[in-house]
Amino acid sequence: MIILAATPIGNLQDASPRLVSALEAATVIASEDTRTTQRLLQALGVVNRPRLLALHDHNEKQRAGDLVARAATEDLLVLSDAGMPTVSDPGYALVAAAVAQGVAVTVIPGPSAVVTALAVAGLPTDRFTFEGFPARKPGERRSALAALASEPRTMVFFEAPSRLAATLADMAVAFGAERPAAVCRELTKLHEEVVRGGLAELATWAADGVRGEIVVVVGGAPARAVSEQDAVAQVLALVADGVRLREAASEVAGQTGRSSRDLYQAALAAR
Repeated sequence: MIILAATPIGNLQDASPRLVSALEAATVIASEDTRTTQRLLQALGVVNRPRLLALHDHNEKQRAGDLVARAATEDLLVLSDAGMPTVSDPGYALVAAAVAQGVAVTVIPGPSAVVTALAVAGLPTDRFTFEGFPARKPGERRSALAALASEPRTMVFFEAPSRLAATLADMAVAFGAERPAAVCRELTKLHEEVVRGGLAELATWAADGVRGEIVVVVGGAPARAVSEQDAVAQVLALVADGVRLREAASEVAGQTGRSSRDLYQAALAAR
């Protein structure tokens, strides 16, 4: 089978006993950077020396077929440099190929920068969306952020420290200067820092430069003031596009702050 294993995002003490056991038993490991894996084995005191195969963004599609074939006859442990493989890291193409071929896939859960940042940000956690890294090119980044301006769920982004200030400034334009957010830096490490505030305030804070691994958590758009009549019209429009009535009512309720049950009943009556 294929075993996706989460590795520490900073603090080595977050390595689970199950991860260590898997590393000690592995005969072959596919990893984002084999040098990082070698350092991890050494740091965790693992004496096993499995065969290490590189699996990264530039070769994953080409190697997926061969790795799946190997996993059909022996366990293949898959690691990214930090956190969970497939989450903004290599592994998705491999898993998709394994599923298509009927090869089993399992997970050794563990650290994730996404949920760690979400937990400490102080923003709503009941509904959230992971947006990965914003586009590097300013124009593409601004267009993508503008498309998220009305997203009601809390949003989680990764960003390089060199682009953080520019991205926060673009977010302040797209989402509003006062939209609440948190910059989470060096999570689980010695110099862990969480800075909270409005997006414009955070952009000013980041202007002098920030170091380390960065996760940005941004509050969702506040519910818009929409009349019940207009809200029901939105529900019916979604239904006309093929969305089930109950799901349409729930979606519009999340966008408007109105009761999903009331919208369902009103839309049902209107039909």
